[in-house]
Amino acid sequence: MKIILVIISLLLSMSVSPPDNVLTRFRIPEGYTQQKVEPGSFAAWLQTLPLKPAGTHTKTYKGDIARTDIETAAVVDISVGNQDLQQCADVVMRLRGEYLYHQKRYNDISFKFVSGFKCDYIHYANGYRYHNDHWVLKSKKDYGYPTFMNYMELVFMYAGTLSLEKELHPVTDPKELKAGDVFIHGGSPGHCFIVMDVVENSKHQKQFLLAQSFMPAQNLQVLQNAPGYYWFTMDKIPSIWYGELIKPNYLRKFD
Repeated sequence: MKIILVIISLLLSMSVSPPDNVLTRFRIPEGYTQQKVEPGSFAAWLQTLPLKPAGTHTKTYKGDIARTDIETAAVVDISVGNQDLQQCADVVMRLRGEYLYHQKRYNDISFKFVSGFKCDYIHYANGYRYHNDHWVLKSKKDYGYPTFMNYMELVFMYAGTLSLEKELHPVTDPKELKAGDVFIHGGSPGHCFIVMDVVENSKHQKQFLLAQSFMPAQNLQVLQNAPGYYWFTMDKIPSIWYGELIKPNYLRKFD
């Protein structure tokens, strides 16, 4: 009987695949070590997001190969939706909103529209709906995930890089760069990248992984800096779309 239990245990352990995320997929550059993050933090949550199988193409919300596919190092396994909504700033807000939702920090889920209207999740979950920069009670209370995603799609429609840049806080010292920080330039359209992981050497020089969505809305892709190399620095402008934003003056953080 003991032998049978041991065999079953071995079979079960062999069938469990190791996690596939930015921590396991990408080799740390020689001479660098992983930046420590607080357990339960936004940075730690980002690092554990699952990736789609290696070689997966970045696709638009319509299912076409995205024009940024050539820059793909990996595709993060989160939905893109079936509308042209989850673009660059939208996916950053989606990630932040998802993190807070799964932490049950509902009171902290709030994003401002370009108009300045504060769109908080509590109002939406309690049945209020947006109309001309006002809340109108129209539905029942519902804190379920589908309603949360409806709320996020509302945010995607009325917020963007212009509003998100104003909500984020400048990172005054680039040496304080961490996962979850954002390189952003507000505009029409503007653009932004989110930092997914950070490594550091003995001289306190940092390299980092970046992810983005784009126009039209596409999968959240982890970017490659050059063929076969995935780490970025602020010392050299990379040859990717909007690579000129990878500078300290565009660096922002949520808190």
